[in-house]
Amino acid sequence: MQENNKVLLGMSGGTDSSVAALLLQDAGYEVTGVTFRFYEKGNNTEYLDDARELCERLHISHITYDARNEFRERIISYFINEYMTGRTPVPCTLCNNYLKWPLLKKLADEKGIYHFATGHYVQKRNIDGYWHITTGTDADKDQSFFLWGLPQDILQRMLLPMGKLTKNKVREIAAERGFLKAAHKRDSLGVCFCPMDYRSFLKEHVKKELIMPGNFYDESGNCLGKHEGYPFYTIGQRRGLGIYLNKALFVKQIIPQTNSIILSDQLCSLRQTEMYLTDWHVTNPSALFETTDEIIVKIRYRKQANRCTVIPTPDGQLHIKLHEPLTSIAAGQAAAFYRDDVVLGGGIICSSL
Repeated sequence: MQENNKVLLGMSGGTDSSVAALLLQDAGYEVTGVTFRFYEKGNNTEYLDDARELCERLHISHITYDARNEFRERIISYFINEYMTGRTPVPCTLCNNYLKWPLLKKLADEKGIYHFATGHYVQKRNIDGYWHITTGTDADKDQSFFLWGLPQDILQRMLLPMGKLTKNKVREIAAERGFLKAAHKRDSLGVCFCPMDYRSFLKEHVKKELIMPGNFYDESGNCLGKHEGYPFYTIGQRRGLGIYLNKALFVKQIIPQTNSIILSDQLCSLRQTEMYLTDWHVTNPSALFETTDEIIVKIRYRKQANRCTVIPTPDGQLHIKLHEPLTSIAAGQAAAFYRDDVVLGGGIICSSL
């Protein structure tokens, strides 16, 4: 597509996308706002009204796109299935890489709009002819961990107006411009369709007979007590086990076939030095595979950054050799690779050693 000054902005009705609209308009772009209907708890559509009202105040076009069926089929079903197979899902990663940003590109293409944008706290940079996601200025809000799977045709056209800002500054901008509701909106926390407790969500959406009580065992096979059902637990979990033996206990293994959970009282027994990834994406293979530079891998949004070596395997996986042991590596989690502030790629953990 021929480059132009038009931009399609994903608008949730929240603080970040509202200020993004202001900044893009200030920069001279012709902004069109789009609000995706992904999931609506209790049929609450206030966010649609907020986004529409802001667009009216800025005199910019606003459209809605009903993606609820796609979201249910691709994200919610995946989320449930992962827990039911004893894995730990990463719905925000999949949604961003395979639904939200591709939808923005699709709609922009249909409307002859070259750029697309969101309120993500990330930046981008061209390195050796490849566009890379880089971390946002606000370390507490940085969302680069979720965007390792975006292809070049999306990275090239994306605009990221929030990348150099802090959240406090963003709220100041909204207040100074008279958008007080946006300035004082609470940040959304956790997964959008079950922000508090995923267990309650599973109880609501999974047949009761598929989640049944089972047994906790120690590493020697001794029964330690009852659990509520294996999907309600994750690798490394310590709190909320409902079992008390006057010592800390950690979930070491989940066995869906027998509805069994193995507990350990030694955190060191959960430490592992290797893992394998599937469904991976690497922005520039030579920057990751053919280098002696320090590569950092993260398996958590804000912690557990470890040095590693990444090696492609003959069967199409990535073999990650950790330079220091990591605890609580769970199948299904995402792993993202960094050099300094640059995202090099990532994938989904399928096993660890």
